Amino acid sequence: MQAGYYSAASGMVAQFNRLDNIANNLANVNTNGFKEDDLVIGDFTRLYKESRDELSNANQTKEAAKFLNRTLTKAPQVVDAYTDYSLGSMQRTDNTFDFALSKEGLFFLVKTPSGIRLTRDGSFTKDDEGNLVTNEGYPVLPNDYFSAGGKINFNQGDTIVEVDKNGQLYTNLPNSTSQVKNSKFFIANPDNLSSLKKVGDNLYEYPSVSQLKSLDKSAAIRQGFIEKSNVNAVKMMTQMIETNRLVGMYQKVMDAQMNDMNNDAINKIASTK
Repeated sequence: MQAGYYSAASGMVAQFNRLDNIANNLANVNTNGFKEDDLVIGDFTRLYKESRDELSNANQTKEAAKFLNRTLTKAPQVVDAYTDYSLGSMQRTDNTFDFALSKEGLFFLVKTPSGIRLTRDGSFTKDDEGNLVTNEGYPVLPNDYFSAGGKINFNQGDTIVEVDKNGQLYTNLPNSTSQVKNSKFFIANPDNLSSLKKVGDNLYEYPSVSQLKSLDKSAAIRQGFIEKSNVNAVKMMTQMIETNRLVGMYQKVMDAQMNDMNNDAINKIASTK
């Protein structure tokens, strides 16, 4: 079977992976705080530019020629994946328990059955015990969690809840409009965003989460706002059309390899006339 068939098949698989990625981005275009994922497709030109000075054999030799010819037949393939952590648009909700982070690279900390996770989705609520939780019911953690434990809790008399730009919560005294300090949000700023791993429910896993320090002056909290997804739906639809066309082109190459070339080989080259 021709090498071109395998190259086309490999390229088609890369585009299928790209379609899956685009579909996932589009499915989360309205997910609060969602960050767009993308793939890096590698080809010979990129691979050669990165390794041309580190070829396994010296140039101008038979072994080097074999190496280059073997590399030239490689088809485009997925070589890396990454997440775009740029800010999404801020949507005003005027909901007391909606909080947006207005700077890149910052996260809230929440406690899940699988451990402590990070999130950008600040659409919170109160549970039956007065604890501040996510929509999935995961407690939102205070800035002193690793030293004192506990949760962010409100009493029944806390009818007024406000927060400053650094995440310090204030609640009113019973039957009064005077305010006192409550808990403070744990605002995490991971050093290496590439170490974050998406684990579902709009959460991220961080390998050294227990070593994170809460920012005292993040100046990033906006109450009554929600950060929307940073996915550009128009761009995603354009990429989907482009990817579908590439799949069609690879399909034509595969048909040509399997049908036209094989037919010519049988009917012309192998002919005894």
